[in-house]
Amino acid sequence: MYSSSNLRSPHRGRGASVADASIPDLREALSSLESKMATLMSERERLESRLEQAVRLQAPVQRLPNELLAAIFAIGVLEMEEEDPLMLSNLMLVCKYWSEVATSTPVLWSRVSVSNHDSLEKAQRRLSRSKSVPLDVCINFSPQMENGGATTETIIHAMDMLWPSIWRWRSFRLSVPNRPQAHAALSRCREKAPLLEVLQIRVFHSMQDDQYSTPPLPLFDGHMPRLSVCAFNSFNFGWDVSVISGLRVLELGGYWNAFSPSVTVILDVLRACPALEELSLRNMSDVDPESCLMYDHEPHHDKRYPSHIIHLPRLTKATFYYAGIQRTRTILSQVSFPALENVELCYMDNVTPVLHHLKRQSLTSLPLRHLRIEASFFNEPEFVKLLSRIPSLTTLELVDVEDASSNLLKGLSAPSVTQSWICPKLETLSLDGCTTLDWDALRSFVESRLPAHARAYPRQVVPPMISLPAPASYSVLSLRQPHPSPSSLAIAHLPSHGRSQSAPPNTSVPFVWPQRLKSIDLTRCHQISKEMVQWLRLYVAEVKYDVVRGPWRETSFS
Repeated sequence: MYSSSNLRSPHRGRGASVADASIPDLREALSSLESKMATLMSERERLESRLEQAVRLQAPVQRLPNELLAAIFAIGVLEMEEEDPLMLSNLMLVCKYWSEVATSTPVLWSRVSVSNHDSLEKAQRRLSRSKSVPLDVCINFSPQMENGGATTETIIHAMDMLWPSIWRWRSFRLSVPNRPQAHAALSRCREKAPLLEVLQIRVFHSMQDDQYSTPPLPLFDGHMPRLSVCAFNSFNFGWDVSVISGLRVLELGGYWNAFSPSVTVILDVLRACPALEELSLRNMSDVDPESCLMYDHEPHHDKRYPSHIIHLPRLTKATFYYAGIQRTRTILSQVSFPALENVELCYMDNVTPVLHHLKRQSLTSLPLRHLRIEASFFNEPEFVKLLSRIPSLTTLELVDVEDASSNLLKGLSAPSVTQSWICPKLETLSLDGCTTLDWDALRSFVESRLPAHARAYPRQVVPPMISLPAPASYSVLSLRQPHPSPSSLAIAHLPSHGRSQSAPPNTSVPFVWPQRLKSIDLTRCHQISKEMVQWLRLYVAEVKYDVVRGPWRETSFS
């Protein structure tokens, strides 16, 4: 007889053989499934990539025509306030399509520059990609990085590469360390420049290399019909008026001793530029006073409108920076400038004669809005008289002016009953380095120009602890009084809470309240304390002041 164990053994053997036989099949089935899954995943990735590409093509930026995209690139690269040298490179790195559009847009490559940081190869690449569009050419080598003969050789190679394209130059800026290098570059400018609008030539070492005092050749064959902006610094061109005629902007500087222009030369240039809008004379040796006598004593009938006056109806900005007081006052005595809005007088010694000529012009028309006087002195009462004649003034800058005393601020404060406000539109006042001003006059000036309701200033809070005495009412006539009257002293000790204590003007005259001061610059005014500055900030939106660093780099007022 068979045991129970023997009876079950055949069945167990058959099950094991079946299991052993199905393992390869199962593994093969799993491998087949994994292969199918990999195929499907690959197909899914492919479809997702196509879907992403299709969605991207539907984006508005991808559907822009090439011409419109190129115009956007031109705005971003060429029309920004500050030029970004990496902007064009970054655009080309976005995608292949953008790179192709940028490369095929000639206007993006119209700025050709050769300098210490821009190689000739880069300039050649830009020149070839610009095709036939107008070019803005710049050759700029700093004297701090001058490499002697290598710099001169680079300048010569650059001009040899660029001169065939002179016919499409729109602007040409040349800045080199010395005159031999300028001579080498300009001697290759022989072709006509029919599109040239801006010409700037600057020689850094103006006191050297005087053997190149004559121009190399008539620049651009004397053919520059569109030239409107010209800036020469230490470039001796023989003062040929035909070179700088019909301009809108003229800047001359860096002419010393025998190379400085005479008054006659400057006047001839101004006659040749009747549409001049901006005039700048900088860093020139002054002329001999005897050479100006012929203009001072020339007979005429009307001092305001003599027959020899040069009319510049479009002149809006005039800058005289160490240009010689004799030259400046004589030029202004021969010029009429009814549209002048901006005047800068810097390092000009005594500018009182210039103020007289500005006052003469104000008798007819002088819409002056910005006046800057730096490191010069003047007759203070005459200056106040001029300010009383220019109610359009909005910005007054006095930098390192020792003659700006407290009487000046008193004259700008509340007028008397019979007088009108001086500079009622004044919004910005700079007193940088004016150390002769006292606090009482400054506070009086600020308070007098507050609105009738002191709370009109947004978020203005006057702490109870700051209750300063009100200022006295000053006028132009008070400049002649060395001491205030007892009545004004009594008024000065009345309490003030930010409201102007000035008396209203005569009721017969229409009353116009002056503009509130928006900005005041007290840089290097060390007589002004921290508490005074804090008080000013209650009533003036912007107060500039020195901040001195202590020995531990902590911030503190000077």
